[in-house]
Amino acid sequence: MNLNGEWQFEIDRSDTGLERGLRDRELADRIVVPFCPESALSGIGETDFLEAVWYRRTVTVPAEWAGSRVLLHFGAVDHDTMAWAGGVEVARHRGGFTPFTADLGEVALPGEELTLVVRARDSRHGVQARGKQATWYANSHCHYTRTTGIWQTVWLEPVPRAVALKRPRITPDLASGAFFLELPLTANARGHRVRAALEDERGAVVTADARADLDLCPRLVLPLPADRLRVWSPRDPHLYGLTLEVLDAEGQIVDTARSYAGLRSVSVDGKRLLLNGEPVFQRLVLDQGYYPDGLMTAPDDADLVRDIQLGLDAGFNGARLHQKVFEERYLHHADRLGYLVWGEFGDWGCEVGVRDDNQRPDAAYVAQWLEAVERDYSHPSIVGWCPLNETYQHLHDRVTQLDDVTRAMFLATKQADTTRPVIDASGYAHRVASDDHWSDQAGNTATYTFTGTRIALLSVRDTGNGIAAISVDGGPEQRVDFHGALRTGETLQYLSPRLDNGRHTVRVRVTGEHNGQSQGSFVSVDRAEVYTD
Repeated sequence: MNLNGEWQFEIDRSDTGLERGLRDRELADRIVVPFCPESALSGIGETDFLEAVWYRRTVTVPAEWAGSRVLLHFGAVDHDTMAWAGGVEVARHRGGFTPFTADLGEVALPGEELTLVVRARDSRHGVQARGKQATWYANSHCHYTRTTGIWQTVWLEPVPRAVALKRPRITPDLASGAFFLELPLTANARGHRVRAALEDERGAVVTADARADLDLCPRLVLPLPADRLRVWSPRDPHLYGLTLEVLDAEGQIVDTARSYAGLRSVSVDGKRLLLNGEPVFQRLVLDQGYYPDGLMTAPDDADLVRDIQLGLDAGFNGARLHQKVFEERYLHHADRLGYLVWGEFGDWGCEVGVRDDNQRPDAAYVAQWLEAVERDYSHPSIVGWCPLNETYQHLHDRVTQLDDVTRAMFLATKQADTTRPVIDASGYAHRVASDDHWSDQAGNTATYTFTGTRIALLSVRDTGNGIAAISVDGGPEQRVDFHGALRTGETLQYLSPRLDNGRHTVRVRVTGEHNGQSQGSFVSVDRAEVYTD
């Protein structure tokens, strides 16, 4: 049951609503969910700071749900949420980007009315993963109007009381031509089984089943016949249909879900990303996922598709999803349109410390990021993870909270997903030497092979950059200082001499050296331009 639409609503600027009885009375205003109160589409349009907000809605639990457990799902609520049903607390959650679910237990009675109340707190003070939401009143630079409260879909779902499917993990394994499925359940009931069936446009492809009363999380393998094997790629984003079922001891289906799966592999060869064993040049647009009238919420599903189609029409083959955990519908469309994406966390919001210890993300960052990885694990369009963005705190001889949390997020991601590359941070200071990214360590290299007459290397010029040694076609190295006294945007760092039109190789080596004004020896190349004139 989709609960988007009109809810009662009230702003609680001083966060005293619980003491003033807002949980137990009618609220003063009306809002259109899932749009946040700062947005025009919500019908509220209040862009000042909102310390807390309240929602209230009464629904009738369908009579035909008798015998089922009722779940209340929230796609995302910013930022600290408590939910009550029938006056009973049913959920609390921290984090503005990730979903959570409340089991309504015995509170939701079939055929009867049930009042839902939600409070969302969203302080502008202290450490909080906000992404690009401004912590001062107005929009400025790359900080935008805030999002408070519910900003993704809310819905009710009936599930079997005895055993129900939870979110599956679908892992493609191109080398063996199979899918590996993990099917977590709400219980391991004696005699129950799980079953999965894969299909394509020609019909049934393969079916597998297993006992569901032995292993806490049953696992299945779906091997594909050679004549039905079709890989997922930007050129051919083929998706198999997937049906998941739980069967009781008598063989009756007690729960079922429909999904899909894309067969593809991701690997790294030196500095090249390989998709299905072939190098792919990632022409990625930076997508921030903001809309003039909906802010972080797309006005409708067509707007999500339009964002992807605009990128494709402009010649890009994917996007870096920037400072926001995007709505899962976006990833669904990326899957079916063959759009490559990197997942990122909205980590900005931990700038609370002093110089050289200025960024202090906390344990909530790790928890929220793992929720995002778990939600999005099965989407074939995601080819990599980058938990943090531009961690610009200087590297020095002390281990800081940023070092600890960066390493925790990196290691947690590698444990949660062994199938994709992980970069600890998008730039400035890479604090995990073993990540899937070259760093500031002397001797690290990047090699660019191109066909043309010249190549230009561009990147951000920054106060922590060092000296690179660059050679063309194995010739003598030229020392190039990537340092800038002030941080500037993408800047021409190197332009090769004019060469004969043909195939050439440029090698960039990190020297580990820097000038006296620089605070580090990082060398990064954000973009390469090839010329044929």
